[in-house]
Amino acid sequence: MNWGKVLLAGVVAGVVGNLADFVMHGLILGETYKKYPEVFTQEGASPVYFLLISVCIGIAAAILFAKTRACWAEGIGGGVAFGFFLGLVSFFAPFYNVLVLEGFPYFLVWCWGGTHLIGAVVFGVVLGLIYKKT
Repeated sequence: MNWGKVLLAGVVAGVVGNLADFVMHGLILGETYKKYPEVFTQEGASPVYFLLISVCIGIAAAILFAKTRACWAEGIGGGVAFGFFLGLVSFFAPFYNVLVLEGFPYFLVWCWGGTHLIGAVVFGVVLGLIYKKT
């Protein structure tokens, strides 16, 4: 495993994933969040924290991708397949929200599951493009 490539792929995937999350949560779902002030009442966090967490997730995904690289096709196709299965793992995690957050809308759980899946595929595409089979 080439650690330099893993870190590069993970950081790039994290930055691109952060931008994708901004589009999905900030632009597409932003108005929806405003409809539920009883659920979304906390002060906004610094965007730097979102980027840092996204980069950490990107590096973790890159390590997993590198360790299993031989299982995936070359290029974007292999990255999409990896990202899809990674996204399936996290798709149902938001379903806990309706159980622990009073007033959390059930339809938003499905939206968040979808954003997790899309974000993981975005990570996979970047990883497939940067971390080639050796």
